[in-house]
Amino acid sequence: MTLKSFNSDRRMLEIKALDINQFESLFSTEESCLKFIAEQKWSGGFICKKCGHTNYCSGKSQFSRRCTRCKSEESVTANTIFHRCHIPITEAFRMVYMVCNNPDISSYELSRQLEKRQMTCWKLKSRLLDCIEKRGEIDLLYKEAQSHRVTK
Repeated sequence: MTLKSFNSDRRMLEIKALDINQFESLFSTEESCLKFIAEQKWSGGFICKKCGHTNYCSGKSQFSRRCTRCKSEESVTANTIFHRCHIPITEAFRMVYMVCNNPDISSYELSRQLEKRQMTCWKLKSRLLDCIEKRGEIDLLYKEAQSHRVTK
C-alpha cells in the first residue's frame, strides 16, 4: 500500500518507501505539504469547479486559486482527502505515512502517538482506508463519496 504521487521533478514518490527521516525532511512544514497537494491537484491545470474557466489568480489563503471569471476561490485541500480536516496538515500527512506503513494501526495508537482525539484519528484513517479500498492506493485527490456512518 503506497501513496503514489509525482513530486516536483516528476518522479514517482512512494511514501511507504521513505524512512521517517526522509519523510520528515520532505513534509516538515505546512508550506511543503500544501505545495505538494497543489502540485498534484493542479498538475493538469486549473479548471474552476463552478464555471469551467481555466484562468486564475492567487487566492486569499496559501496555495488557493481564484477563478478570474466567476471569482470563486478554491482551497488547495478542497475535494481531497484533507477536505475539512481539522488537524494541522503536517500531522495529517504524518498520519498518512503511519497508515501507509502500518494499515492495521489502531486509531487509539494514532491518537496516542499524534496526541489527538481518538475520533479525529478514526475519521481520517477511515477516509484513508476507504480510498485504499476503492483505488488500491492512497490518492490525495480522492474525496469520499459518502460519509462514514456507524450503525448499531
